[in-house]
Amino acid sequence: MKPLRIGVVGVGHLGQFHAEKYARMEGVELVGIADIIADRAHDVASRLGTKAFTDYKDLIEKVDAASIVVPTDLHFPASHDFLEAKVDLLIEKPITETLDDADTLIQLADSKGLIIQVGHLERFNPAILALSEVIDRPLFIESDRLSGFGERGTEVDVVLDLMIHDIDIILSLVKSPIKSIHAVGVPVVTPRVDIANARLIFENGCVANVTASRISMKSMRKIRFFQRDTYVSVDYASHDVTIIQKDGKGTKLPVPGMSMNRSKFENADSLDAELKAFVQSVRTRQPPLVTGSDGRNALQVAIDIVRQIETSTREVLAGQDK
Repeated sequence: MKPLRIGVVGVGHLGQFHAEKYARMEGVELVGIADIIADRAHDVASRLGTKAFTDYKDLIEKVDAASIVVPTDLHFPASHDFLEAKVDLLIEKPITETLDDADTLIQLADSKGLIIQVGHLERFNPAILALSEVIDRPLFIESDRLSGFGERGTEVDVVLDLMIHDIDIILSLVKSPIKSIHAVGVPVVTPRVDIANARLIFENGCVANVTASRISMKSMRKIRFFQRDTYVSVDYASHDVTIIQKDGKGTKLPVPGMSMNRSKFENADSLDAELKAFVQSVRTRQPPLVTGSDGRNALQVAIDIVRQIETSTREVLAGQDK
């Protein structure tokens, strides 16, 4: 089988990992990487035995598929150029800055029969994949994604930087339209919101309480699901899953009729799984696990949360001025 020719656009912190994994992947040829910082492009290319470009347009005609791992505000122009040239894409999250841009990319890909996979990495976390047979109809969800401050990702607020991961997971499991959103957020270190909380109320009755912060003293990436007869806790970072069920098999608990099972996926590599799934979609032409539309839906909710935060902030400031 002829190797799939792949390129990576943007080899900063995350993009370097994309390039490294493609370089080691069977059936894939990393034909080049592109980055506007010449020294970085040449260093990464030299280390991985591939070619360096400072203009991604010089890479377009050389590849069958590409990862777009540039800052969010550059997702649209770079992705649009590659799609016009009939190149399948994995676009890091969020898919774009605006819904109009996302719609344009999705329509362009559909018109040319191309693959867009959006880089919502947690979908490939084995702890999340293990939930498909457990989560049926959650009634309450609580997620916390907290991290220390870093410069990467600060071109957008914390909702688009971090919270969008959990938004995507929640949408994929609840499978119901959102009825209302109540959100608050505060800019602390950057001009954009650095800590945010959103309460999502779905039409089927499910409620999700979602918190994200990039200014915390400790890191936490956890999500908990409550449904009839079942409680599930997932630690994204350690790949731990705890399932407490009524009349289930496992360690018996002091609560009558309840038992607990714990699973740990120690050797998981979510990024490797994500990139291999992308390559498989490109080869088979089957829709990816996280489609462009999935990315667009998560972006829609994230933007709605940001707008709600802006509205809440204006109301608070107006009240303080009285």
